[in-house]
Amino acid sequence: MSMQQTITPVDGRVYAERPFAGENHINAVLDNAVKAQAQWALTTLEQRAALCSKFCDALLTHIDEIALELAWQMGRPVSQAPNEVRTCVDRARYMITEAPAGLANLDPGPKDGFKRYVKRTPLGVIFVIAPWNYPLLTAVNSIIPAIMAGNTVVLKHAAQTQLVAERFQQAFDEAGLPQGVFQHLHVAGSTAERLVKDGRIAHVNFTGSVPVGHAVSRAAADRFIGVGLELGGKDPAYVRADADVGFAVDNLIDGAFFNSGQSCCGIERIYAHESVFDEFVERAVAFTNTYRLGDPTLPETNIGPVVSAKAAAFIRGQVEEAVSQGARALIDPAAFAADKIGTAYMAPQILINVDHSMRVMTEETFGPVVGIMKVKDDEEAIRLMNDSEYGLTAAIFTRDVEAAERIGDRVETGTVFLNRCDALDPALPWVGVKDTGRGYTLSRWGYETLTRPKSYHLRLPA
Repeated sequence: MSMQQTITPVDGRVYAERPFAGENHINAVLDNAVKAQAQWALTTLEQRAALCSKFCDALLTHIDEIALELAWQMGRPVSQAPNEVRTCVDRARYMITEAPAGLANLDPGPKDGFKRYVKRTPLGVIFVIAPWNYPLLTAVNSIIPAIMAGNTVVLKHAAQTQLVAERFQQAFDEAGLPQGVFQHLHVAGSTAERLVKDGRIAHVNFTGSVPVGHAVSRAAADRFIGVGLELGGKDPAYVRADADVGFAVDNLIDGAFFNSGQSCCGIERIYAHESVFDEFVERAVAFTNTYRLGDPTLPETNIGPVVSAKAAAFIRGQVEEAVSQGARALIDPAAFAADKIGTAYMAPQILINVDHSMRVMTEETFGPVVGIMKVKDDEEAIRLMNDSEYGLTAAIFTRDVEAAERIGDRVETGTVFLNRCDALDPALPWVGVKDTGRGYTLSRWGYETLTRPKSYHLRLPA
């Protein structure tokens, strides 16, 4: 029997393994989802909200267990992992409360002799393909709104964090959600691609790499279904001359290195005005040297390993190539005792003397590395921020709000931040441009992608 394995970055051993679902099981799951959806769509919004709220309560009862599992599965320190569970619940609760607005009927206005309105109706079975880097947060973005909208959900989680799918299932089961409304499958990527083509799937939400996003899009091309794609990122930040440099350093270095830099909206490149460049770099190096790299299951660790030794080798390769092209690495890995070539443990790194001829400034790194470039003005910063295949978020640090808004209008991105970064507000749609993908999740706009408009044009009796 083929098994799906989770190789822990903590020590390289097999932490969890599950058998891949067979054809009979897959068909039963999809048939159950279709059957359950017909009944679930008839429930009231209040009934759905009550069960989804119980899901939130159930998830919180297992917060310590989930946090430890996250440390072993993908390296998030236990000092930080519980916050993902809490934020997942907060995000879910927000989307529950936003459902009445997101799903409300639209009244186009009066017309004599007629009653007219547009109703948002569920699509059917939503197939969610979730990544490992923020395994609860990325999944809940689609799952709770889909269920609140009257759809059913089938979740395929990344092999690296396959236990998260089981934790979601456990919480929904404990909440008393009707059988078939939420289910999960342990399947290989090739099987997931085939499921996208299955006529029982009505919509796909995928979060992951650009190449796999293209594969998902191609798989759905012969079907008239929606596909939501949140893909890569190379998110920039600009520190203007009038910025509070200390505040910018605290936020941007955390935004670059939190979760070992493995965030779709993490800061991967910083452009600092020439008048503050030296101070910013000096403070950034000092801040970075305070990190404690080590075993993520220990409470004193605040930066854990990256997801695998293979990922670490790729990230180190980007750094070494940049240095060979003239970049300067400012962090001594020897100062981080846990850093060891051939393992998933690597020290955070800051690079200067970088430019856009280097991969580390143009290709997604997805690790604890950030390049810092000196710029002379807003125009140069805007040009460099836009010189990317990606566009998820862009952060601007300045005391001039109007200037930030003017710059934001010209930056090709889904979200503009002022004096913050690496964050997500569920009241705002989470959206990317260019190779970052298409579609959006969260906020009342997120409900649009998980429903279809149905028009009612009723002639009233004379």
